[in-house]
Formats: sequence, C-alpha cells, structure tokens
Amino acid sequence: MLEALQLPFIQRALIAGVLVGAIASYLGVFIVQRRLSFLGDGLAHAAFAGVALGLLLGTQPVYVAVPFAVAVALAITWVRERTSLGEDTTIGVFFAFSVALGVLLMSMRQGYTADALSYIFGSILTVTWPDLWAVVLLGVLMFLLLPLWGRWAYATFERELALADRLPVLRQDYLLAALIAVVTVMSVKVVGIVLIAAFLVIPAATSRMLSPTFARMTLWAVLIGVMTSLLGLFLSYYLDTPSGATIVLIQVALFLLALLLRQK
Repeated sequence: MLEALQLPFIQRALIAGVLVGAIASYLGVFIVQRRLSFLGDGLAHAAFAGVALGLLLGTQPVYVAVPFAVAVALAITWVRERTSLGEDTTIGVFFAFSVALGVLLMSMRQGYTADALSYIFGSILTVTWPDLWAVVLLGVLMFLLLPLWGRWAYATFERELALADRLPVLRQDYLLAALIAVVTVMSVKVVGIVLIAAFLVIPAATSRMLSPTFARMTLWAVLIGVMTSLLGLFLSYYLDTPSGATIVLIQVALFLLALLLRQK
C-alpha cells in the first residue's frame, strides 16, 4: 500500500476519487430522493455534444461542454415544471437530442473522434494536475453551498409546504440542476460516464436503505462514495483491474449487502 501511495498518478487518482466521490454522492441524495436517477446519466451523455462542439470550434472542450450541459439541465427542469411529462420522459428526449447532435458535430470534422471519446470515457488513473484543481474548485463551491442543504431537503420532502412558505423552490430547483450538470461534466472529464453515473446514484441508494433520516442518508452517502473510491483504487492497483469498473462493482456489492440487511 505504501508503495502505491508513492506513485504520483495514484496520489492524484486518490485525491480526485475522494473529491468526486464526496461531491457526487452528496448531490446524489437529492437525485435519488427526487426520483431523478436518470438525470446524471443523461447529463453525462449530454456533455458529448458540448465536447464535440468545442473540438469543432478548436477551443477547450470543457469550456463548451459545461454551459451546454447546464443549458440542458435547465431545459429539463423547465419542461418538467411546465408540462405533465414525467422526469424520465423529459430526460430521455434531451438525452437523445444531445447524443444525436454530438454524432452530427463529430461527423463534420474528421480526425478528432478519439479526442472526443477521451473526454467522455475518462480514466481516474490519468488525472492531470489541471483536472485535479478543477475538481478541488468544485469541492470548494459545494462547501460554500452547504447552507442550502436544508432548503433543498425541505423542498425535496415537502414541496407544497415550501411553496406555501414562499421559499424560492423553483429557483433552487434550477440551481440544483445547474450544479449537477457542472459536477457531472467536470467529473466525466476525470472519471468517465460510467463512474460518475454510479457515484450519483449507488451510494445514495445504498444509504437510503440504511438511514432513518435524510441527514444520515446524506452523511452515509458521502462516506460510501469516499470509501469505495479508496478501496476500489487500491484493489484495482493490486489486482491489475480497471479502476472505474472496480469502484462501481464495490458500490454495487455494498448496495446488495444493504438490501440483504434491510430484508432481515
């Protein structure tokens, strides 16, 4: 273990895994409780069009992917509020649009398909210092927004009462959707679609079965996200297995364990 910790790429991967695990799992409790589990996966794929557009314009893809994903997240929230369509239907429409647009943009310029795919299917073991600093800034932002947890929780469980109390529920919904979009895109660049989608759902789903209150659910989700990152990275190093897949399988194993404990 000490030998692995001396490797710079392992150090960067551990820091990135801990931060992404904590941030995504924290937001994941709201995603799971609001039944928006498809949102993280949809936004991760929505980044595909932003990355393709950024590469087509010859600029840094993340600079385009972030505002594009935020726009999609806000559009999903707007359509969900203004229509009777379910969340899964709304997300599915924008998911299909984003992927189709990404494929179209990629076809307009040859020679950068591999670059686009590298942004979408990132690897936590190839995290660079600029990537890491971007995740650190995300962590600082989420820390500054911690006072909003109470309002988000109130609107999650008692939306009608929150509206009756004249709280800016809709504004908070847009803010939460935008944050999920930013975290998803920035994390996709670091860990890839599969891992960020897992972080946004599995730790929160596991903690929901183990926690009697929403506060404990939030705490346990963050702890599970961090612990599975650390354990998965070390196991993947010693077993020579893909790090992202190892982390996801550990998270699923904990989910199944929680499910068994709940049945007793």
